[in-house]
Amino acid sequence: MNYTVNELAKMSGVTKRTLRYYDEIGLLKPGRLDENGYRMYGPKEVDLLQQILFYREMGVELKTIQKIVQSPDFDELEALRNHRKKLLAKREDINRLIMNVEKTLKVKGGDCTMSDQEKFEGFKQKLIEENEEKFGQEAREKFGDEQVDQSNWKLQNMSKEQYEKMERLSHEILEMLKDAVVTGDPAGEEAQNVARLHKEWLKFYWDHYSNEAHAGLAQMYVDDERFAKYYDQVHDGAAKFLRDAILIYTGMSGRDDGIIK
Repeated sequence: MNYTVNELAKMSGVTKRTLRYYDEIGLLKPGRLDENGYRMYGPKEVDLLQQILFYREMGVELKTIQKIVQSPDFDELEALRNHRKKLLAKREDINRLIMNVEKTLKVKGGDCTMSDQEKFEGFKQKLIEENEEKFGQEAREKFGDEQVDQSNWKLQNMSKEQYEKMERLSHEILEMLKDAVVTGDPAGEEAQNVARLHKEWLKFYWDHYSNEAHAGLAQMYVDDERFAKYYDQVHDGAAKFLRDAILIYTGMSGRDDGIIK
């Protein structure tokens, strides 16, 4: 069956403007134009739109979606299996949080007790799974399975106080980085304070800290566009600035071993 823009928009819940934009950028072009010049979408385009919406639901950017679905190696069935796997994981996260809320309600009603650690179990597990999905492969290739598994174990077994401090440090790093970048001096006091806080934050995850590993992670922040985007949200070039500040802090700046070029 073929659909006009209006019909496909109504059926899918996507606006007509969005469909026209997808056409303009080459992400989802109509199968054909009818005799009056109207866009017509057939079964192939309907299936592709479904894939696009699955990826959008997962938070994938349009440019990345376009690369995926237009790749010669794109396998629709495999993509659907991956969507299912991720959606099931998301459902488990939601169910875990619902159980946490329900138990908290019982505690407030005097029906049971709940340790401080239990109050944060759902959030910590969700963070672990999100980190694995987004950065797990890269982290395991760079630091090894043992280190990543140990980091996940440390996170899952954090006390309430440790978890809150880790979260607080994460926000402080971004705020201080925002101010430090404008100085333009990665060796300056503000930048070095950011690097020091970053080390403190890392030690919540790592059982063994080393200057080399810290510097290597800083380089990955620049090399991986997802990490770069996270830090660049505070200021353009913040990821590179943080990298340089950490390299100076760890004494790795200027080394000719691949850590910095």
